[in-house]
Amino acid sequence: MAQRQLKLGAFMRPISIHTGAWRYPGAWPDANFNFGHIKQLIQKLEAGKFDAFFMADHLAVLNMPVNALKRSHTVTSFEPFTLLSALSAVTERIGLIATGSTTFDEPYHVARRFASLDHLSGGRAGWNIVTTSNPDAALNFGLDDHMEHAERYKRAREFYDVVTGLWDSFADDAFVRDVESGLFFDPAKMHVLDHQGKYLKVRGPLNIARPVQGWPVIVQAGASEDGKQLAAETAEAVFTGGGSLADGQKLYADIKGRMEKIGRDPEHLKILPGAFVVVGDSVDEAREKRALLDSRVHYDSAIASLSVVLGTDASGFDPDGQLPDIPETNASKSGRQRMVDLARRDKLTVRQLAQRVGGYGGLSFVGTAKTIADQMEEWLVGRGSDGFNIMFPFLPAGLDDFVDKVVPELQKRGIFRKEYEGPTLRENLGLPRPKNRFFEA
Repeated sequence: MAQRQLKLGAFMRPISIHTGAWRYPGAWPDANFNFGHIKQLIQKLEAGKFDAFFMADHLAVLNMPVNALKRSHTVTSFEPFTLLSALSAVTERIGLIATGSTTFDEPYHVARRFASLDHLSGGRAGWNIVTTSNPDAALNFGLDDHMEHAERYKRAREFYDVVTGLWDSFADDAFVRDVESGLFFDPAKMHVLDHQGKYLKVRGPLNIARPVQGWPVIVQAGASEDGKQLAAETAEAVFTGGGSLADGQKLYADIKGRMEKIGRDPEHLKILPGAFVVVGDSVDEAREKRALLDSRVHYDSAIASLSVVLGTDASGFDPDGQLPDIPETNASKSGRQRMVDLARRDKLTVRQLAQRVGGYGGLSFVGTAKTIADQMEEWLVGRGSDGFNIMFPFLPAGLDDFVDKVVPELQKRGIFRKEYEGPTLRENLGLPRPKNRFFEA
């Protein structure tokens, strides 16, 4: 049997998820909103043979007090389709994944944008399906309240069916462009969706040819019960919050098991937990980098970040006491539970937990190229993941360290590519091209 291969995405919005990243010595403070910098970063990632550049998106300024917000480098960022379309022209192989909300957007818009990006990039687009956890986003779309969590996922399931149906509006060979006869497309190979469901009403057809990949790669994030079921039914890559290897193995078995129950091939979905990676020439040097980075996080920012993750205002909690009981909220359930579990497991005070979250409190690999490769290989072989969605501590040096030092170590072990498998994101991820549901191939 061929050796399993790691798949690597790069989490690039914000450019670094760490709150102190923009203040690190030598970092680009404006990297999140500087096209020249982002162009340099994605080209370095492509040289390192990364599968994809993943741009998450926010539809509101982060819901935190202004005293914390004023310290955040995520307050401004490019709109993802504009940026990724521009980046498609300066890259050739790396995938381009963007967030598209099923709660605050319309299926026709999402289908059209992703189909366009897939054509522009030659088949490298991916759609990260999100239901949008930030309750303030509702206020930017004419609503007073956020849709309830379970309801958001029900709408998302119908939204997926509509978008993929729109992508199948035309057969692959519908556009004959016969100059002599004057026939541009065969109307027998156009399907009108005419969808009328509980949440959505969309006639169709989409006014763009079927995407190069058939459908852009379907990506999802989140690990709530609703999220795991949606992933098992629809996703081809899942970006998860990182915990221990045991936690990863449990989630991996859960989602893949759900796929088997509904008749989907588990190999047709790649589970990629987020991994925050700090590389040093020695373990001590890597730890010193992490400590310096964490020291750049202000407490105002840290406690606000904790409040966002918990979905509850934590500013009134005793900083030196234990985390109190946190009620259920309408925000992200999996994110909240990870923080509660972390505080209990490590017996952290509110101040300590906030410092972790304000920096980054999830799965971290801090060490040399060899020790980091050891850990990644353990996750891969132990079926805790199919790869990772890498988060860089500061830019550009943190990204350069990974590409220049860790990637060669992974390649030497035979668990990461030296060349891309093909021109499309699906080929590089080892995913089949979906059949058109309305037309036989």
